[in-house]
Amino acid sequence: MFEIAYAAASNRICFFTGTGFSKAVSNGDAPSWQGLLQELVDFLPNSKELKEALFPEKGENPLTLEESAQVIAIELSSVGMDIHTEVARLIGKVRVSGDIGAIKEFTSKRAFRAITTNYDKLLEVLTSESDCHSIAPGLPIPRSLSRTKVYHVHGSIDSPSNMVITSDDYFKFLNGESYFSRKLSTVLHENTVVILGYSLGDTNLKAIISDYKGFSRNHVVSSNIFLVSRLPVVQQVKDYYSHCYGIRVLDNLDVIDFFKLLNAKLPEAEKCIETSVNNIKKVILENHLYKKEFLAVQNSFYEVISSIGAAGFSVKNERVVEALGKIIEFKTELTHENNAWDQYVHLANWLIYLASILDVKGSSMEDIYLISVKRSMETMSCELRIGYSWHAYNAWSVGWSNITPGNRSLIKQYIEANSGYEDALKIVKM
Repeated sequence: MFEIAYAAASNRICFFTGTGFSKAVSNGDAPSWQGLLQELVDFLPNSKELKEALFPEKGENPLTLEESAQVIAIELSSVGMDIHTEVARLIGKVRVSGDIGAIKEFTSKRAFRAITTNYDKLLEVLTSESDCHSIAPGLPIPRSLSRTKVYHVHGSIDSPSNMVITSDDYFKFLNGESYFSRKLSTVLHENTVVILGYSLGDTNLKAIISDYKGFSRNHVVSSNIFLVSRLPVVQQVKDYYSHCYGIRVLDNLDVIDFFKLLNAKLPEAEKCIETSVNNIKKVILENHLYKKEFLAVQNSFYEVISSIGAAGFSVKNERVVEALGKIIEFKTELTHENNAWDQYVHLANWLIYLASILDVKGSSMEDIYLISVKRSMETMSCELRIGYSWHAYNAWSVGWSNITPGNRSLIKQYIEANSGYEDALKIVKM
């Protein structure tokens, strides 16, 4: 959350919103995609038969939702109705409502970008339309400055004929080079992206993100795409999305609670933006070292990681990796001091976090990292024992699943080959 808050405070955050976001800010009144299509079927004289054919109560739908939309469009046309006009009319009735204080607190004050596949204008209402550019196919592109910009990649109710609804519309969208596809690429490259209101299996999400898979690994020190999931996500699925799309999943977190956490972290992030960017440049470009007092603090490492992206450095920059290695090495030395119990926990959390965002194997910091992991794991204990950190063990136990599969394998092989400590082996065999 600090990393996301740092991006927001730096005006480098983009929200990627789907149906779930609209539901969250409308107290559940916004229809699901299938629910919207079922409402359209009700306009037809043969509604009961068609609804059962397209959306049977038992078994799977015979067609994809965009294909069903195409069928419905043809049927509506036969009775003198237009699917785009009717969708705009239904969506236009949805209003902002419910417990949205935390969302309003952020959107009404902060600068951000938003990419949405939603047709509604709820995000613009939350933002204050006078300070927001709403950009959609078929509408003039504003040239003036604004605090926020909302890109409706599938169109909006302001231009119904350009909304992407049917399979024909989707084919044109996915196969056409447009201002929106180019802008999407730029926004994904330049911002920390937070995906809200989608399931991981959502067709729209996968179709758009798959065009850009792997870009985050090539351009920033950490994966800069987060997906906020209201439901729990199994580790194997998290690993898949991390590996294929560079997406980190924050699960068991709904939209409202996400903004509450983000707002709580913003003051801390704002305090350190300017100095942290200047400092990381000195460390990477001029071989300066951070002061002991700074690195002794738990959150300093997350500030360093965030400032690397903000300063425009790449994961391919060997000096970045070298600098991170020195920081980890220094933190490890701090655990040798008297009464360094806090440092044991800090080190464990830093090592876990680093292994969740950066491929360690083959890098210049691999040896330093593994030595530090061994030190951390051999000074922890799953039971309360004098001279060992129970909190560090708890950090490894909870955080092990967040580490990328490749780094888990690297750590496991190293610990099994170089340590006989029972509690260390217990962690790597999880």
